[in-house]
Amino acid sequence: MSENPAYPVGLRLSGRRVVVIGGGQVAQRRLPALIAAGADVVLISSSATPSVEAMADGGEIRWERRRYRDGDLADAWYVLVATNDPEANAAASAEAESRRVWCVRSDDAEAATAWTPATGRGDGVTVAVLTGRDPRRSAALRDAIVEGLRDGTLAAPHHRLAAEGQATAATATNAGAPLPGVALVGGGPGDPDLITVRGRRLLAAADVVIADRLGPRDLLDELPPHVEVIDAAKIPYGRFMAQEAINAALIEHARAGKAVVRLKGGDPFVFGRGMEEAEALAEAGIPCTVVPGISSSISVPGAAGIPVTHRGVAHEFTVVSGHVAPDDPRSLVDWAALARLRGTLVLLMAVEKIGAIAAALVSHGRPADTPVAIVQEGTTAAQRRVDATLATVGERAKAEGVRPPAVIVIGDVVTVGPKRPA
Repeated sequence: MSENPAYPVGLRLSGRRVVVIGGGQVAQRRLPALIAAGADVVLISSSATPSVEAMADGGEIRWERRRYRDGDLADAWYVLVATNDPEANAAASAEAESRRVWCVRSDDAEAATAWTPATGRGDGVTVAVLTGRDPRRSAALRDAIVEGLRDGTLAAPHHRLAAEGQATAATATNAGAPLPGVALVGGGPGDPDLITVRGRRLLAAADVVIADRLGPRDLLDELPPHVEVIDAAKIPYGRFMAQEAINAALIEHARAGKAVVRLKGGDPFVFGRGMEEAEALAEAGIPCTVVPGISSSISVPGAAGIPVTHRGVAHEFTVVSGHVAPDDPRSLVDWAALARLRGTLVLLMAVEKIGAIAAALVSHGRPADTPVAIVQEGTTAAQRRVDATLATVGERAKAEGVRPPAVIVIGDVVTVGPKRPA
């Protein structure tokens, strides 16, 4: 098989059964693309990373919490085998072969019947690159093509009937030398196209990526196989990686001479604990580059059609962390002062406490009929908006099953813009 080139093809997996065996780092990187393709994904694994667990909890995939057994690939169209058990991998691969199901193996490319190309997206085009056994070369070429599409140096003519473009290539380019130390990169609110150009370039040059769950997870699928991805997912009130452990991992890999990217959601310094990481790196003598990101506090309302300021409506907006209740002695927020403001309040990390926060604002004088909008998973394909008032938002959030991540906007700007359907 290695003597002949792979045949490139685009799989249309929407609504079709795809089986992923193993819930580790490889699955974490590949699942978002399968979900985005609309596949009916079944994960078979006795354990999973926090980010993969969050995909299952959110209903994006079905998770059967057990080991692989013969017959699991019945009716599958495509299989990804990615466990650390060679015997299980071989058995699943053999079943796929017997059922004539295309199978990708993370542990043995030569034994696989399909290979995952280095993929990227730009200007409405999907780029898939296979260069044989050199994943770094594939990734470098992919990055060059995608960057050219994004900055206009490579033209991709639009045709009326073309829904999607694809490209394959087999020449190398320089992806750029890795920078020493650690880059704290703000990945933006979730849409992978909203990361900055500099952030994407640093990500492409990384040896190690320590990623948050709320970062742009689709970008992880673009990383070449040699890049180590460390899951620092902070699933709300669930499993989490202690901040001290994150700091230690940053320092350890940087001292090993690796180019390290700390990929965070939003902006590193907006409730992102980025300064704690920068201080830890400074104490350790590790160079640190900070790459600002688009904060969800303004981008998510904007994606939902809500301006945080508007002429004649709001001349200021205030961004507040809502992870601590107003009556909690740990709270540093002056809720009475906020209630007296006439401008927009934007709450982050406030889903669980929104009922108590709304009651506190009303008790301090903010009108109970003040409009409120909750925007869940803003800028992503799963974005949804729930409208209420301060008087109703607590119960409305519960009734609608609102879950983090969500941005909550309070103020008259919520009603600005085109009228929403009833």
